[in-house]
Amino acid sequence: MLYGVVSPTACGAPLLQPVWDEIRERSGERATPLWSACLAFSAHVLLSALFLGLDVLGPRVPWISRYRIHGKPVSLRGWFRCLVRIAWKYALCILPVSAWFGYAGFAQHERAAAAAAPSLLVACSECFSCLLVFDTFFFFVHYTVHRNTWLYKVFHQSHHTNIHPFALAAQDSGVIELVSQQVLAMFSTVVVGCHPVSKVLFHLLNIWLAVEGHCGYDFPWSLHRMLPCFGGAPFHHAHHQHVTGNYAPYFTHWDLIFGTAIHT
Repeated sequence: MLYGVVSPTACGAPLLQPVWDEIRERSGERATPLWSACLAFSAHVLLSALFLGLDVLGPRVPWISRYRIHGKPVSLRGWFRCLVRIAWKYALCILPVSAWFGYAGFAQHERAAAAAAPSLLVACSECFSCLLVFDTFFFFVHYTVHRNTWLYKVFHQSHHTNIHPFALAAQDSGVIELVSQQVLAMFSTVVVGCHPVSKVLFHLLNIWLAVEGHCGYDFPWSLHRMLPCFGGAPFHHAHHQHVTGNYAPYFTHWDLIFGTAIHT
C-alpha cells in the first residue's frame, strides 16, 4: 500500500521517484559496508562544520554571539580532537555493524520493494513516525542509564564530559552507546516498516536534529521555535548542565509525562 503500483515512468509518478530510481541503480554500492557508515559520518561532520563556522565568526559578528546559549565556543583544537575520537570509533565499531546490517538485511529488503517511490506525504509521515519511535526508545534507555550509577559510568558518562555541548559532540559518546544509537535508528525504521526512501530521509533528519540539539545556539528560526513539541538546543543544553532531566532527544512529551522536564 505504501509503495504503490505506479510505473516509475508514468506521468503521475511520485515526486520522490528520481531519488528512489537513483537509490535502486546504486543498490550495489549502498549494500557495501562503507556506504551507510560513511554517509552518516560525512553528514554529521559537514553539518557540524556549519556551526563551527559560526563559532569562528562569532567574535567578529556580534549578532551571532547573541544567540549562543553559553558564552565561550569550542576551540578549534577541541573540535578536531572530538573529530578524531568519533572517527576511530566509526572505523572500529560502526563500520562492522553497518556491514552486518547491510549484508544481512538490505538485499532482501530491496527485492521486496516495489518500483514506485512513496508520495511526499507518505515519506514525511513515515519519517515522523520513525522519529517518534526513536525518541520513545531513546527516552526510556536514557532515563534508565541516568538512574543507574553503574550504567551511567560505564556507558554514558563520557558524553557528559561536554558540559557545554557543541554540534560535533552529538556523537562524542562511548563505543557501546554510539553503536546502540545506530542500531536504534535502524530498528526504528524496521518498526515503522517504511520505504527505503523514507529510511534515508529519516537517517539524514535524525543526524540533523542531533547536531542542532547539541549546537549551543538558540536561533529564532530553530525548529523548536516553529514546532513547540521539539525541545531543541536549549532543552538538551539544560540536560548537560544538570546531568538529569530532559532525557528525550527531540520531543518533550515524555519528559512532561514523567515529570523530568527542566524548563528553559
